[in-house]
Amino acid sequence: MLDTKLNDEAARLAALGRYEILDTPPEPAFDRITQLVRSILGVPMSVVSLIDGDRQWFKSRTGIDATETPRDIAFCNHTIRDRVPMVVPDACSDQRFSSNPLVTGDPNIRSYAGVPLATPDGYNVGTLCAIDTVPREFDPGQIAILENLGALVVEQLELRRIAERDHLSGALTRRAFVAEMDKHIALFRRYARPASLLLFDIDHFKRVNDTHGHPAGDVVIREVAACCDRTKRPNDILGRLGGEEFGVLLPESNAAQAGAAAQRFCDAIAALEIVHMPPLRVTASFGIAEIGPDRISSDAWIAAADVALYSAKHGGRNRVVIAKTDAAQPD
Repeated sequence: MLDTKLNDEAARLAALGRYEILDTPPEPAFDRITQLVRSILGVPMSVVSLIDGDRQWFKSRTGIDATETPRDIAFCNHTIRDRVPMVVPDACSDQRFSSNPLVTGDPNIRSYAGVPLATPDGYNVGTLCAIDTVPREFDPGQIAILENLGALVVEQLELRRIAERDHLSGALTRRAFVAEMDKHIALFRRYARPASLLLFDIDHFKRVNDTHGHPAGDVVIREVAACCDRTKRPNDILGRLGGEEFGVLLPESNAAQAGAAAQRFCDAIAALEIVHMPPLRVTASFGIAEIGPDRISSDAWIAAADVALYSAKHGGRNRVVIAKTDAAQPD
């Protein structure tokens, strides 16, 4: 029977994207697994490889200096095409790999064993592999160990995904959202790439809880988050920072573009009719800060947007205020 999920590249990449893990810093939970592979199987190298559109990126690596390689030369790109482990006892005598630059040059791969990392819904997003610089066989017991450790990698991916999502709204948690901000701060520092931060509060949210009860407040949080998720661009990042406060990170957007985007969010929330008895309507106030030289820490960037948010509330709510670029003062 044809396994269609092995050939659905768009869905596979979407499954990988749901983990929001590419280009994140090393994490001990994954590093412990590659260290176990190295010690138990007696190999000099082990990696957790995630296969992106045109590259393999290493979430964890031991014994290898590179953080990624082109996908078209990756052994792991072959592994994800099947449901069973791939074993290469001698790459120099294997026509698929004998002229591969990873074999003929650094890191001088000679033997390889890899297991696919299948998501719970059946998409191979990467591999856990063991690599040696000499020809060798991997016995069934060693492959079984690799498969079990691969299952632990997938469990860690799932736990990480759950931990980074707010259970009520489905948005990123504050910690995960700040981590995304830090990525864009790094891009600004290195390449001067623009980005803007929207902070918004649901107006008079306490009144909703006091009048209709906390279950109604939970419904409002969910519906506002869903509305924002529908309104944002695919690359925009939504986070719940606490209570009724949310953030939206807009990559490649200056203050003017962010202002227009914030107005769309503001209008969409105001037009939202939340199913309740009676139906509820809410509004939101927005503060915007574009990244800049005075906002190259997450705290400073949030503080600038927060000042603008306070101005929006003070000015009557249900409105958008943009912080000036040269100081954390609103227009």
